[in-house]
Amino acid sequence: MQKKWWKESVVYQIYPRSFKDTNEDGVGDLKGIIENLDYVKFLGANVIWLCPIYKSPNDDNGYDISDYRDIMNEFGSMDDFNELLKEAHKRDLKILMDLVVNHTSDEHRWFVESRKSKNNEYRDYYIWKDSKNGKEPNNWGGSFAGSAWEYDKNTDMYYLHCFSKKQPDLNWENPKVRKEVEDIVMFWLDKGIDGFRMDVINMISKDQTFPDGVKAEGSLYGDKDSVIMNGPRVHEYISELNAKVLSKYDIMTVGETPLVTPKIAMKYVGEDRKELNMVFEFEHMDIDRDESSFIKKPFDLVKLKNIFTKWQKGLENGGWNSLYWNNHDQPRVVSRFGDDGSYWDKSAKMLGTCLHMQQGTPYIYQGEEIGMTNVSFEDIKDYRDIGAINHYKEEVEIKGKNKDDFMNYLHELSRDNARTPMQWSGSENAGFTKPGVEPWIKINPRYKEINVENQINDPNSIFNYYRKLIKIRKENEIVVYGRYDLILEDDKEIYAYTRTLDDKKLLVICNFTKNEPMFCMPEDIKYASFKTVIGNYNMDDGEIKNIKLKPYECKVYILQ
Repeated sequence: MQKKWWKESVVYQIYPRSFKDTNEDGVGDLKGIIENLDYVKFLGANVIWLCPIYKSPNDDNGYDISDYRDIMNEFGSMDDFNELLKEAHKRDLKILMDLVVNHTSDEHRWFVESRKSKNNEYRDYYIWKDSKNGKEPNNWGGSFAGSAWEYDKNTDMYYLHCFSKKQPDLNWENPKVRKEVEDIVMFWLDKGIDGFRMDVINMISKDQTFPDGVKAEGSLYGDKDSVIMNGPRVHEYISELNAKVLSKYDIMTVGETPLVTPKIAMKYVGEDRKELNMVFEFEHMDIDRDESSFIKKPFDLVKLKNIFTKWQKGLENGGWNSLYWNNHDQPRVVSRFGDDGSYWDKSAKMLGTCLHMQQGTPYIYQGEEIGMTNVSFEDIKDYRDIGAINHYKEEVEIKGKNKDDFMNYLHELSRDNARTPMQWSGSENAGFTKPGVEPWIKINPRYKEINVENQINDPNSIFNYYRKLIKIRKENEIVVYGRYDLILEDDKEIYAYTRTLDDKKLLVICNFTKNEPMFCMPEDIKYASFKTVIGNYNMDDGEIKNIKLKPYECKVYILQ
């Protein structure tokens, strides 16, 4: 296995809008990130992934870009970004930018020109189609509700937008578009950034026949995702970008790739493929949700273990995994797979352990390291996520779904759970912005108990536990490069696995319940001695063959 700096890194993801507001407008900014670089450094992460900071009208919180070479006014200026890059590098922190090139904003200069006329030089930068039988070109539904097609009366045609109607999809079939993307990528790499997270990168190649999608019972639209993901020319496009630009720099690349299997993912990340370093998959994120009917399903640990194991083994030789529980699109994991009540502290530490001891590059989303929880907004008016708002209209107002049921679904699984402001202190507005300033989205009311100030100097806090997890990774090669093997695969309460490198074994035991199950060591695991590495209760084991686990307990040992 090739050793690489990005395999040995820990990434800290920042959602700038919600991180720290310094100019008192209720919106986080680049200066707020600069102010807290020492915090990230103290935590132990060494790569910062910034969600989009480019100029944007903010229909989808920056994922609708109107200028790829400028900074969003609310976040600051290019001078601020240059200072951020300089100050980060001074602290040996690398900067990963979000690359959003499946679509632009409809306010981007290219699209403004494209919609002017059918023979405009930018017309073919986007995907325009004639109506079919007086309706949309096909039955695809958009990811944020409604049709994936928007009628434009100026030229009497429809344009494709897989997300919001203000996010028209780029036409990657056009070599000029690919050249524009190469130039954008080179612009930022020449500035000195250290890599990209690539938004829905496996959607850039569309089936040019644009077939209808399968329509589920009760759905207003056909499923586009199975048609547009991992399209016919996607590997050609990414290989081309790699050959012309990415390969010229020592950088880290991670692609967001819904609907991939390990076999498909290996085509993106295989070391012989020369495309990307790793991808984000979503199988473990879909374990408790049915997005088509907006129902939360019961959590199934055996299923979760099978998914993680499938990915660990599937990319074992020649690929690399991204490890994450949280990001800007997912609810808070301690509320989702843990217990954010009686066992908040213990379950947050257990979940961190379970993830960070696996093979791959771990991602920590802001606030995860202090155990931030989901938030239950009472009114749809308090939500800011365009997906939540549009789906509420479609499901409740158009289709007549029970309002309380849908709000309960949002409480559990809305993207805004992740987007409430960072909880720095117990003072008004959680230290995110000055008291008296209204934040762009409400603060989670638990900020008085759950905040950085309460935890940073407490040796038993979740924050300092995460610091230990990162330190263990840095000091033990087995955590980075050791082989993963699942044990007790049918156990419905315990997630246990080993990591093996040379004559060493790492044993990881995690109790995902408030029960007290018995861990029984499999007979085929042989060892002469063991050493305690970390745990979320007192680690005073005199014998580890049979252990009665406490609620949400985790234990990690090195066996020799």
